[in-house]
Amino acid sequence: MRENGPVTSATRQPETPAADLPPRLIATDLDGTLLRDDKSVSERTVAALAAAEEAGIEVFFVTGRPARWMDVVSDHVHGHGLAICGNGAAVVDLHGGPGAHRFVKVRELARENALDAVRLLREAAPGTVFAVEQTYGFYQEPAYPKLHMEIPDNLAPAEQLLAPDAPGAGEPVLKILAFHHELDPDAFLTVARRAVGDRATITRSSPSALLEISGPGVSKASTLELCCAERGISPEEVVAFGDMPNDVEMLTWAGTSYAMGNAHPAVIAAASGRTVANNEDGVAVVIEKILAERL
Repeated sequence: MRENGPVTSATRQPETPAADLPPRLIATDLDGTLLRDDKSVSERTVAALAAAEEAGIEVFFVTGRPARWMDVVSDHVHGHGLAICGNGAAVVDLHGGPGAHRFVKVRELARENALDAVRLLREAAPGTVFAVEQTYGFYQEPAYPKLHMEIPDNLAPAEQLLAPDAPGAGEPVLKILAFHHELDPDAFLTVARRAVGDRATITRSSPSALLEISGPGVSKASTLELCCAERGISPEEVVAFGDMPNDVEMLTWAGTSYAMGNAHPAVIAAASGRTVANNEDGVAVVIEKILAERL
């Protein structure tokens, strides 16, 4: 969902928290975390992911990206083939490849909640523009910037895009996106959370003032918790990685968690450990250390 600016690693080796139980699942964000800034997965990281799976540790990609943007890692899904997309709004089976994914679980944003969020944000932060992300469609207001390198399915005010007779009205809304041309990103997030309250979950993963608005209680952490419960995996058996505010809840929930060397300050405060930056394969560095300790 995001592009990183230049970053400098704060540490050359991971600061490793003590794990109470051997890890059974690795949960990793993608952009700014597993992926390098050029959106590639390094050979070292590919090898580390494969080695983790071979050792019996499941790997879950947990991202703000929609399912249709998962081609960057579709070659690296292993046994289960599942990813958590849209900041927890969907669990997706990637085995079919790009364009042929299957939604296993959907935690939608009710249209009435979305409309409330739009109204309240227009009042609290005039100039906010919106886009609507659904299971298969993407819709935006005419003034919403071309941030996503794709052509929207429809252009209209958000109130029309979310109406009962709107195009795609039969599809669940996964999240709405709110963009402001002038506000500081963290200040915009604070204003939005105060204005919208418990009607929705609001976070961000972009360096710009772009907010991601999901259903109440929907986050990477809460959906990951559901997936782990289905597998009998406790938080203490999860190792998580992230770099932006949309990762904070997941890093707090996991028994062991790492902020990347390029992470937002809120992420560094939430994580129990720290690794090197995404461009230095920080996720792979930790996985290699975990596997070496198991020998």
